[in-house]
Amino acid sequence: MLELGFLGTGGAVSTAERDNSSFLLNKESDLILIDCPGSPVSKIRKLQSNPVKIKHIMITHVHPDHIYGLPSLLHSLMDVKIRICVFGSDKAIRFCQDLLDLFHLQSKKAGSRVEFFPLEPEATFSLLDGVECTASENPHHPSSLGYRFTFHKAGLNLVYSGDTPIYPPLFRSAENVDFLIHDCSAPSRFFKQFPQLSTMHTHARDLGRYAQEAGIKCLIPIHFFGELDYSVSEIEEEIGESFTGKIIVPKDLQKILLAEEKSKEA
Repeated sequence: MLELGFLGTGGAVSTAERDNSSFLLNKESDLILIDCPGSPVSKIRKLQSNPVKIKHIMITHVHPDHIYGLPSLLHSLMDVKIRICVFGSDKAIRFCQDLLDLFHLQSKKAGSRVEFFPLEPEATFSLLDGVECTASENPHHPSSLGYRFTFHKAGLNLVYSGDTPIYPPLFRSAENVDFLIHDCSAPSRFFKQFPQLSTMHTHARDLGRYAQEAGIKCLIPIHFFGELDYSVSEIEEEIGESFTGKIIVPKDLQKILLAEEKSKEA
């Protein structure tokens, strides 16, 4: 089984329906957590997964809505004898270590053992059996990285942009991937109203155009701004102006069987 589960799909400002963006990759009950905002244990359990099975945590950057739940998660697991590997840029790793030290969560008395792995862009490394990850450059923040996951046994790959403006090298590296999860914070009309947004995030119309040029097979927009008034149908319509592949607009606590979705595309 290879399952993608969304703990949250929203931006920094949560709504009643969408919390901060984070998701879980579940491979035969071994878990990879991507970013860690609030209430991670509760959300993981709502996805019918066990937090004790977390093997790796991938941090995209150190903005609060992507990292503030990390102390809570590790505090919840401190009495369990497990090893958790935390990956991120050098800046992100140092921030995580300082954050955990504030709560004395790296005590030798803790049963859980946290190991940190600072990454450079283009670093490729093994996560689980048959799962390879490559870090990628991202201009959103000095601590930012995106990630490409290759599941060799399933024969599929998935790229996550992290929060980002349109960044052509990311789309070049993601050409023809099975799944692209990409920042899609709002419809284009808000980026016209607030041009500075384009320096940090991506709007739906641009995402559709670049995803089409890259030959993305299944596009999953995420990180919807909660402080702006629009519906996700507007997001889907703008993407669909250019993009002819499959679009999945996820909801919080939605699960997707990746191999099953790939077989539908074939």
